[in-house]
Amino acid sequence: MLRKRGKQLVFVTNNSTKSRADYKKKFDHLHIPCAVEEVFGSSYSAAVYISRILRPSPPKNKVFVLGESGIEAELEAESVPYCGGSDPSLRRDMQPEDYTAIADGSALDPDVGVVLAGLDFHVNYLKLSLGLAYLRKGATFLATNVDSTLPSAKTLFPGAGSVMAPLVKAWGKEPLALGKPSQAMMDAIEGKFQFDRKRTCMVGDRLNTDIQFGIEGKLGGTLAVLTGVSKKEEFLAEGAEVVPSAYVDKLGDLLG
Repeated sequence: MLRKRGKQLVFVTNNSTKSRADYKKKFDHLHIPCAVEEVFGSSYSAAVYISRILRPSPPKNKVFVLGESGIEAELEAESVPYCGGSDPSLRRDMQPEDYTAIADGSALDPDVGVVLAGLDFHVNYLKLSLGLAYLRKGATFLATNVDSTLPSAKTLFPGAGSVMAPLVKAWGKEPLALGKPSQAMMDAIEGKFQFDRKRTCMVGDRLNTDIQFGIEGKLGGTLAVLTGVSKKEEFLAEGAEVVPSAYVDKLGDLLG
């Protein structure tokens, strides 16, 4: 219905574990028409920020990834070198010799200039220790997103922000987040799709990411759907901090 009315669609997600190509496959499976170029995920946002805005110079141009293959796929698409991530050699317990190797630098890649954290289903003490070591050597700290929880199977699980919390606590500084509600992500989307903000509506199920993203981005409207994280009691309550322009029980309600 939206496409028939000539609306431009952009699918914006904070899930860093999937690449744009992965989402295209998911949409195909759900019979939702979508092109890869219409997907703008936090992994892609981070990769674009690193390659086109940060532009780290060799030899300090490699990224240490705390996350899954979705981040790696988008870094590869932007020709950004990386290490860590899904490397099977890091999916193990910390050994006594690791402490020495990290401390003397022999376990570190000298080319790393950026630490990029996202949702990592295999996070462990070794990866966190390596991430902290790179930060202490001057690496830039970025995050695909800092969502506290991940909705799945009709409940909530720890999100990217929860996974990277030990690293944030140890380093004592917050990373620059490149997912919703970060306006760095909004600027990147606008730069790619050239849309009119005043004629754009953000649709989402989470107040502190989706709806706040649209409000801070000064979009023409925000539409909350009640099929995900946030409940209407949260924004209908007196003194609510984030309030959408409108809400529906489900997106299909737009069909009348």
